[in-house]
Amino acid sequence: MTPRQETHDGASWAALAIVLVGTFITVLDYFIVNVAIPSMQDGLNASSAQAQGFIIAYGLAFTGGMITGGRLGDLYGRRRMYTLGVLIFTIASAACGLAPNAPFLIVARAVQGAAAALLVPQVLGILSATYHGERRARAFNAYGLAIGFASVLGQLIGGALITVDLFDLDWRSIFLINVPVGIAAVLLTGRLVPESRGEGRAQLDLVGAVLVTAGLVAIVLPLVQGHEQHWPMWGWVSMVLSVPLLGAFVVYQKRLGDAGGAPLIHLGLFRERVFSVGLVAVLLYFMAMGSFFLLLALYLQQGRGYSAMESGLIFSALSVGYFGSSLLSGRLARYLGRQLVAAGGLAVAVGYTAAGITVSQLGITGAIGWVVPSLLVAGVGMGMVTGPLTNTVLTGVVPEHSAAASGALSTMQEGGAALGVAVVGTVFYPALTDGRADSYSHAFALGVIPLVCFGAAVALVVQFFPRTSEK
Repeated sequence: MTPRQETHDGASWAALAIVLVGTFITVLDYFIVNVAIPSMQDGLNASSAQAQGFIIAYGLAFTGGMITGGRLGDLYGRRRMYTLGVLIFTIASAACGLAPNAPFLIVARAVQGAAAALLVPQVLGILSATYHGERRARAFNAYGLAIGFASVLGQLIGGALITVDLFDLDWRSIFLINVPVGIAAVLLTGRLVPESRGEGRAQLDLVGAVLVTAGLVAIVLPLVQGHEQHWPMWGWVSMVLSVPLLGAFVVYQKRLGDAGGAPLIHLGLFRERVFSVGLVAVLLYFMAMGSFFLLLALYLQQGRGYSAMESGLIFSALSVGYFGSSLLSGRLARYLGRQLVAAGGLAVAVGYTAAGITVSQLGITGAIGWVVPSLLVAGVGMGMVTGPLTNTVLTGVVPEHSAAASGALSTMQEGGAALGVAVVGTVFYPALTDGRADSYSHAFALGVIPLVCFGAAVALVVQFFPRTSEK
């Protein structure tokens, strides 16, 4: 063990808490806007297209920039890039909260997303370089908890903030709440979080950054807007164009690496079966996870007419199951290895199946409490997958590429969520009968079918991990 590793292994858990703050607020802001859209649209006199822009601008910048953001951390210091990302995110959050009109808010949300793309990959990079062995597994489980709670509690937190209407801020409070949190994180990061970076003084691969960002945006943009615009021709053209863009990115990365340069991401990482198979599992898992939140929110709020606060309370059942299994997942992983993730994927599939059957029987008038057990089961499965899968994927990555690898993993997370929403939308929306509330239960039951398949697919894919990754 090198002296540098000894220093990192001695890092306090306070460092973990600080970097997880960044994870929590960036994921929270991905979901929390959904419950505030009606208030935002009324307050800013925004059109439906502009209201969609409040969500899309953040998601596009977030997904498209994470591989580049990760590489910046490897080159210039992960703590430095994390601090910069939190600072920009905080300023952008203030701008969102003070936005005078819809176009201003859309631009501010894009800046927020770009800042999130800079800071999120650094979190996993910092954890990989700072903690080792059992401490690393515990850190990754905590990371999984942060993602899960930000995802499932976004609905509840957003509903609570809007309901309380602190200082008559209405929807603006969901952004302004980030400001004191972000300032505290910036001030504490330099004192508590150790710096780490890759070896050498290579420069950023700008050509690769442009190619991968353009390619990812060309995929994600039509996925998130396709259904709303009835799958226009430009969306199909965009997705077709993404193929040569990403193909050119891969070719350029290979040539740059073969020539002794510093590519944005070393393709040798994908020759490691744990990493490449793990990314597929991550993609499938987030296709199942993120889109389920959308389905449940639509059923509860538009089908049953629940407020954001009321639906958020139902969502808390997911968080209870998630928290319980996450606390035990580190211990169970020592005995079950990859089969813990497989069991989690199956538990998600079982929970979704039970939720679909229950909702189809309840309709929009039956006692909603009957769906809570199925949400608990799904939450348990999510807690068994998120942290352990992240730990497995990144364990074998060499420290100098940890943030870049984290950027690729984070891209699969956000891209998977967008793809899952697109797939579910093609099943859910056509099943609605002229927007009638009583058709939402039927549409929900149909919408979970592909999500059940994604959860089961996670259990299958992880069987292709090499045996050495089991412990």
